[in-house]
Amino acid sequence: MSLGVAIIGSGIFVREEHLPAVKATSSQLTLKAVYSRSLKSATELDAGVDIYSDDSGTGKTYHDLLLRDDIHAVILALPILAQPEYIKAALATGKHVLSEKPIAKDIASAQRLIEYYESDKVKGGATWAVAENFRFLESFEFGRQEVAKLGRVLGFRVKMFGNVKPGGKYFETAWRKKPEYQGGFLLDGGVHFVAGTRFLLGVDAKPTTLTAYTTLLQKHLPPVDTVNSVWMTKSGVSGTFSVSFGTTLSGAEYVIACEKGSVTVGFAKVTVRLGEEKENNDSVTEFKNEGNGVKQEVAAWAKSIVDGSPNPKQSPQEALGDLEILEKMLRSGEGQGKTESLRYQL
Repeated sequence: MSLGVAIIGSGIFVREEHLPAVKATSSQLTLKAVYSRSLKSATELDAGVDIYSDDSGTGKTYHDLLLRDDIHAVILALPILAQPEYIKAALATGKHVLSEKPIAKDIASAQRLIEYYESDKVKGGATWAVAENFRFLESFEFGRQEVAKLGRVLGFRVKMFGNVKPGGKYFETAWRKKPEYQGGFLLDGGVHFVAGTRFLLGVDAKPTTLTAYTTLLQKHLPPVDTVNSVWMTKSGVSGTFSVSFGTTLSGAEYVIACEKGSVTVGFAKVTVRLGEEKENNDSVTEFKNEGNGVKQEVAAWAKSIVDGSPNPKQSPQEALGDLEILEKMLRSGEGQGKTESLRYQL
């Protein structure tokens, strides 16, 4: 069965990731239409399908697209503040939804969306999934399996450093350049790293409280671009989470220490070390063809619709767990390291 799908949005991520992902899933998804708020941006996408936009005239709006019987599902990749109304409109017309992360701009908005999704306003059993490609990377899936084999988690350290400069393709997006939502790049990009960390830790080491310090290192990345945090888990062990989009440091690394060794996840590579660090007993597995996980997550979403069984990795509740940690780190930073409790960790 091939599902008719529409892509809502025409930005960088749609061009570079969503369009190729839908094409790679052609046995399950058939692209029927694209929508953008302007005809110009929708046309520039050059998707070779029907175009809808707010300025295309009668019969070519987003709501007109949703009335088409041959469109069963939509992929939403719009600015963070715009997405909620588009999500609700799609669900109300019975269309399955895959919306880009984060789930919403804050916890309160996410809760209202989930309440809507669980109400009788949703038509015909339509389902809502929230995209998070890190949970579909083969390296992270393998790393999580290896962590589970090595016994109790004893601690962890996560770092992701980069320097977002003016002129970069994502920085020059107007809604990112002057964010009207909390955290700026820490919300839009940092939620990936929260998701990756939670996924690797598993349910037995889920975070319960945290403290954090935040700062703005580069004035063009308001309101803050750096967070250093300590997470306490339900098992009583703690770990560190450090992310900066405005530093001269570089690189990403997830290290999970366990009773029988450690697991380190980097870009497309997982290192498993048995025993203590000084033993240097390493096993390295590379995942050269995994990409960034978008093709895998779109394929998983399509399969979940066909099977009639939503993928738990894409549940709104899972996405709420990512957002909660990000928001609580920002709140803790505002309080100069004030301890924040976590409620929505699955």
